[in-house]
Amino acid sequence: MNNQISTFKFQISNFCRGLALLCICAVMLLCTFLTGCESFPGDEDFYEVTVAPEKLREVETLALQESEIEENDRTDSNAPPPKELELNLEQCRALTLENNLELKVQLISPAIAAEMVGEAEAVFEAAFTSNMVYSIGDTPTVTTLDAISGSKVKNLYNDLGVQVPLRTGGTVRFDMVGNRTRTDAPTAFNPFYSSDLGVSISQPLLRGAGNRANTHAIRIAEYERQITDARTKLEVIRVIAAVDRVYWRLYATRKELEVREKQYDLAKTLNDQARRFVEAGDKSQVEIIRTEAGVAQQLEAIIVAENNLRDRERELKRTLNKTDLDMSTPTVLIPMTEPAPVRYELDKTQLLAIAFENRMEMLELELQIAEDISSIDYMHNQTLPLVIMDYRYNVNGLGDSRDDSFDLLFNKRFEDHRVGLSLLVPLGNEAAKSRLRQAFYQRRLRLASRNNRQALIELEVLNAIDQLEANWQRILASRQSAILDGRLFEAEKRQFELGLRTSTDVLQAQTNFANSQSAEILALAEYQIALVDLSYATGTLLGAAKVRWEPIVPQSSIK
Repeated sequence: MNNQISTFKFQISNFCRGLALLCICAVMLLCTFLTGCESFPGDEDFYEVTVAPEKLREVETLALQESEIEENDRTDSNAPPPKELELNLEQCRALTLENNLELKVQLISPAIAAEMVGEAEAVFEAAFTSNMVYSIGDTPTVTTLDAISGSKVKNLYNDLGVQVPLRTGGTVRFDMVGNRTRTDAPTAFNPFYSSDLGVSISQPLLRGAGNRANTHAIRIAEYERQITDARTKLEVIRVIAAVDRVYWRLYATRKELEVREKQYDLAKTLNDQARRFVEAGDKSQVEIIRTEAGVAQQLEAIIVAENNLRDRERELKRTLNKTDLDMSTPTVLIPMTEPAPVRYELDKTQLLAIAFENRMEMLELELQIAEDISSIDYMHNQTLPLVIMDYRYNVNGLGDSRDDSFDLLFNKRFEDHRVGLSLLVPLGNEAAKSRLRQAFYQRRLRLASRNNRQALIELEVLNAIDQLEANWQRILASRQSAILDGRLFEAEKRQFELGLRTSTDVLQAQTNFANSQSAEILALAEYQIALVDLSYATGTLLGAAKVRWEPIVPQSSIK
């Protein structure tokens, strides 16, 4: 009966041991699967690019085909007119924030920086550990008969545990160790089983000790995340300011084309009038030649203005990046927001204070200085001696079966306590001191950079204020000049009709009038652009509505 019970216990023990080994293998495979088998979207799959050598070393030629259209055939009268799209300044801003490619690139950076913070915080995550070793040993020993005999030992070792990093710099570990040993040496029972349940803690006392030293990487990652947000905000301001500038340049170019088309019509009218005078015998034939030359000059001005307009339209289309409005479309953009020139009383002291408060470059420097202070503190900690205190508490179990070893283990008859203290003091410690000096010098560099940045911002704000005032004076001067040149043109035209002036005088007055109108339009646009530059210099935006951006988080199956 006792033999049957012993056999049954042995079978149960073998079954439990096999089940434990199977569980350990399953856990290890599961951990491997969870950590190493992540799927990625299709556009993130690995790919290779193979480039032919001739593509890198040979320069191709550009083959152009001669046009069969006559030089005077500027447009196809049968072609449908291009589609027009009316846009105001607010719509341009909204489309830019939604679709601009440069902004889309920058908006992904905050998501990357946030993941870096998560990576730094994950240092303090607990970890499951497992270890399994099977060993066969054959150790030679000397017997009393001057002979050498061997002692064979077969051992199966397994260890399951959990280790928890602490923010104080220490590590706590809980582990369960099991051994199965079979030997040919004389023992009370063979094989025998041992089980150990232990708790240990390792804590540095000087170098690497304390919450501040061990959270240094997290603080740096958080500062870097905020720096990335500041850079992204700066990019948002830059892109919106850029679309404002492009919008007003497009407005000026379109108005310039209207002026040139009007002057072209006036030149044609003058040419028709000169022909009538010549046919009536009141003017010489040269007047027709002069007026035809004036028409040709105005036609050239229209061609140049149209080309400039297309350039500005493509520039705005690129900035907007609207789906059905790419740069190759013939759609004509019509700016609907008109300039509203208003003179402002500018307080330089107040504007400088706003600039120092809102410029993201200043905020970035402040965050970098905070990084440097944290680095100095951390590097100072790293110059201290390394003193580590260890403590381990262990409960031992032993028996001729695993169950018996567990019974003895949970009875807690055999307990171990171990306390250790280790010390490491570098002789000279020059490497750590050098790193500390580097961190200190870096902080001094940041402080000098901050003073330089403040001076540059002050220069930008003052220049923007002066430019705004100068452009306001340009508006007044160009408007007065346009009025006077317009009157002069009308007077010269009447003098021509009376036979007191030639068509050359009229054409010159007409050219001066057109140039004055162009100067007035340009002054209006430049005044609006100067307002944009002033707001950009102070780290703000024009308009009543605030702009709020959110980072773009790309989709991924990684959990």
